[in-house]
Amino acid sequence: MAFSRLDIRRRNRGERTLVTLAGDIGPATTPLLRAALEQCLLDGVTVIDIDLTTVGACDARGLDVLLSASRRAGRVHASLRLHHPCAQITQLLAVTGSASLLLAAPVSPVPPAVPGDLMSTVTGMPEDPVRRADQPVLKEAIRLRRLTRWQVEGMREDIADLAAASVTGTPCDAYHDRGDFLRRLAVMAHRPGFALLVAETTVLVGCAFGFPVGPDGPGRRGFDGTLQETIQRFTSRARFVVLTLVVAHPHAQHRDIAHRLQQRLLTELHSSLGVTLLHPADLAGQAAFSSWGWQNLGEVVGLPGPVAPCVLSLPAEGLSPVRR
Repeated sequence: MAFSRLDIRRRNRGERTLVTLAGDIGPATTPLLRAALEQCLLDGVTVIDIDLTTVGACDARGLDVLLSASRRAGRVHASLRLHHPCAQITQLLAVTGSASLLLAAPVSPVPPAVPGDLMSTVTGMPEDPVRRADQPVLKEAIRLRRLTRWQVEGMREDIADLAAASVTGTPCDAYHDRGDFLRRLAVMAHRPGFALLVAETTVLVGCAFGFPVGPDGPGRRGFDGTLQETIQRFTSRARFVVLTLVVAHPHAQHRDIAHRLQQRLLTELHSSLGVTLLHPADLAGQAAFSSWGWQNLGEVVGLPGPVAPCVLSLPAEGLSPVRR
């Protein structure tokens, strides 16, 4: 089989879209298919129906693209379903055990698209005049949810993408390294009490994670003990949450996302105080946290590390500001 050509058409119906494929799905055509499905999610689609009536064959790599797109859709509360597969695709789904994950129920089948209803093609998507292609769609209500450790592992690359996108082109970019971010996330995910929240529309738009430190922890030794003593001197509080906050591309709702994430995380971890540490030269980062309600306690000497970090604190909503 040549797998040399695949035509892709979309028909949008509100937040639902019908993707009609014609040709074969194989090594030469899967990049087009992957890009088209990713664009659906970026455009805010919550239901992706894929019409396979005129698809003659699909190989294992093509199936992997469909499964990956289905998993990504599920993470943002969207869905992807296949309709009218040929015998070869039906057999491939059955052999791999993917039928229940991808095939739509036989009732109410999706009709093939008609040429007059086509809104766009994968090579000629019309751009929204009020939104750049790299901006997340925020037309839906923002949903917050806490991830399990298993879900964190499955979304770690998306979270790293979000972290990188949030600082690209800003002075904070100098203090962000993707590999270092992933390593720190992996270490923190195994801390007792670790919690990670995400903010979503149909794409990931915000993230906050952290872990509690307090007198009921492993003891006043090492970094935790030194930080706990320092924060207690500043605030008279022995329990707090070490928190890192990430927000995606700047947009009108970014302060609301940050506010909701950080307060929800404090509630989830039953703490009245959040603490974060920033590099003293990261003035842009300090300004961002200050705009989200954090109080800069200044550089603190004595904490482990090559430089004395700036320590910022955030009281839970409804409590008086921390004392300096």
